[in-house]
Amino acid sequence: MKHHVITLIPGDGIGPEITEATVKVVEATGVNIEWDTVNAGTQVYRKEGTVLPDRVIKSLKKNKVGIKGPITTPVGTGFRSVNVAMRKLLGLYACVRPCKSYQGVKSRYSNIDLVIIRENTEDLYAGIEFKKGEMETEELINFIKEKKDTRIRSDSGISIKPISVTGSENIIRFAFEYARKNNRKKVTAVHKANIMKYSDGLFLEVFKKVASKYDDIESEDRIIDNMCMQLVQKPELYDVLVLPNLYGDIVSDLAAGLVGGLGVAPGGNIGKDIALFESTHGSAPKYKGQNKVNPTAMMLSAVLMLRHIEEKNYADLLESAIAENIREGKYVTYDLKPHRDDPTAVGTSEFADAVVKKIKKAGS
Repeated sequence: MKHHVITLIPGDGIGPEITEATVKVVEATGVNIEWDTVNAGTQVYRKEGTVLPDRVIKSLKKNKVGIKGPITTPVGTGFRSVNVAMRKLLGLYACVRPCKSYQGVKSRYSNIDLVIIRENTEDLYAGIEFKKGEMETEELINFIKEKKDTRIRSDSGISIKPISVTGSENIIRFAFEYARKNNRKKVTAVHKANIMKYSDGLFLEVFKKVASKYDDIESEDRIIDNMCMQLVQKPELYDVLVLPNLYGDIVSDLAAGLVGGLGVAPGGNIGKDIALFESTHGSAPKYKGQNKVNPTAMMLSAVLMLRHIEEKNYADLLESAIAENIREGKYVTYDLKPHRDDPTAVGTSEFADAVVKKIKKAGS
């Protein structure tokens, strides 16, 4: 049996509760995992003056795989987002967001099975911004006026959108390799190349070049606004979507809405050597310590993690147990009940206990 050392980051707010529940169900599968627990978040910030200690990054660089609970970004830490900072520090260029229907989850749709693959490192999220009224902003406005004969209002703030061949090739190749590895049939590039010809246009150009090397997988492209309409009208036509950073952020939440929301939406951020898995919802500090919130998203993130470390049988066992518990609807949290005030709703830990029982029953 393979032995895995996995970095475990409980996070803050509801993070520790859903992390504990997730560890419980993962261990119930019998997979051989040793947890290397490191803390990050607001409590660490209060003690150490940083929300993201070096030991967290060192642990992930050493172990190569981690799973984390949600982390709040406190005001004044120097980080716009802890998650963004971790992605940059670790080179996690690919965000993977599966959106799959599970019977028993309230949704207007059924039989959804999409994977959103988002580029993580560039585009408008690169953080290259110029503040209204500052000298460097005025210089940029004058430069653009001189070089492009384009007038930008003097009271503007400006964000720069870099999209590179390198970044595009990395994420598009990742999408096709993901599709091939997971028996997916089609990859759709999403863009606005009709308007942004030198950024999104470059992304589309690279997509067509990379797609030509994957004859076994169908490829196509869609303009972003049309893609949003298509996902609402006929999501069954799509399989794997690959998008630049901003569109990927928006569409991944749209797709999560098709399957019941962020409470059932897992995620993974993957680089060349390191992968970090996490639920896609926030830390919800108002629910901290109440044993109330739904742990499904983090549990399904653990399923992604198990598949990543090539423990497919354990991943399938865990996913089946989660799905069966939700389908039965007896031992689920309030948000998975037909009515949110249902008195039969259980807590986070009881949900985990029910999944553990399903795992043990399947393995007996």
